[in-house]
Amino acid sequence: MTNRSFHPGRRRGVATAVAGVVAGVTAVAVAAGCSAGGAGRADGAGPPPSAGTGHSRPASPLDVAPEHTPGTPRTLAGGLAVPWAIAFLPGGDALVTERDTARLLRVTPSGRVSEVGVIEGVAPGGEGGLLGVAVSPKFARDHYVFVYFTAAAANHIVRYRYDTALSDPVTILDGIPKGGIHNGGRLAFGPDGYLYASAGEAGDRPLSQGLGSLGGKILRMTVDGRPAPGNPFDSVIWSYGHRNVQGLAWDPSGRMYATEFGQNTYDEVNLIQKGHNYGWPEVEGFGDRDEYTDPLLTWTTAESSPSGMAYAGGSLWVAALRGQRLWQIPLTSGGEAGRPIARYRGEYGRLRAVAASRDGKALYVSTSNKDGRGSPKDDDDRILVVPLQ
Repeated sequence: MTNRSFHPGRRRGVATAVAGVVAGVTAVAVAAGCSAGGAGRADGAGPPPSAGTGHSRPASPLDVAPEHTPGTPRTLAGGLAVPWAIAFLPGGDALVTERDTARLLRVTPSGRVSEVGVIEGVAPGGEGGLLGVAVSPKFARDHYVFVYFTAAAANHIVRYRYDTALSDPVTILDGIPKGGIHNGGRLAFGPDGYLYASAGEAGDRPLSQGLGSLGGKILRMTVDGRPAPGNPFDSVIWSYGHRNVQGLAWDPSGRMYATEFGQNTYDEVNLIQKGHNYGWPEVEGFGDRDEYTDPLLTWTTAESSPSGMAYAGGSLWVAALRGQRLWQIPLTSGGEAGRPIARYRGEYGRLRAVAASRDGKALYVSTSNKDGRGSPKDDDDRILVVPLQ
């Protein structure tokens, strides 16, 4: 199934360009009706799109044959409440956060669900709550688990030890702006061994361009919350000019990708590069301006509202909230994006998290139909297992 509204593009600062792609054709103004400091649109809100919606960009996307196709999903666990993030322990069990209950759950490969604990200090509201979770790549030695959550005054990143229970909580980073919308919240360890976090601009758009604020940024840090060696600004900031990033992934060559919610026009997948400015709020989508880095690709906001993202089997996989589908984006060996393929359109409702199993042979995908914007079924919310064939 192809997408008529795929918008591929070139990336400033990247040596190779997509052959046949007309680059930088569309400069997008920030949506009318929102002031410079206004909160703007709630991400993932609105009804799912009807067939044929979207704006076609006059370009020729790459035809990249996917290495794998997804099989029929099966429900691993049901009856959950807004499962926001998924991270795997070394033995294959998954840790799952619930946004509004503040519960951290453990789900076995056979589908048994147990409660690890309720995270203290979480203040759910709007798009905030218990959000990201990450497992230390040295877990066998340090037993560290990290969570990102919305507290009373800001978003925090807290480190726990996890043996048979959670213990020794340490706040490694706070002061991340919070809001009713745009709290970011994704946590992931990169192939360099450092912890990355996505921080939204909390509806205060100028924060994205200010290097004195953590809002509207991708952050990179040590397990103690200090700036990781090699960071570009002598702080935990890795890249800036973001609106609300909720998906982070790396390909086997170490290239980093992120999903980003647009305001009213274009959602994005970006190739993230050290110190680059991704343009918000001056640009939404492609701006063709030297000072900003253009996206790898865009969709209309109705087709996607992209949250979680994973890499597996030669493709990026993106969970779409308003778009109610799983996007497969085949990649070339050089990191260029092929034409996205929409999977399971409308079959499971709003999709929030996607994570690749430790062996790379399956995806774990969560629904988000109980987040106040969906239509839950009797077994929602669910964790689905999608085999890759």
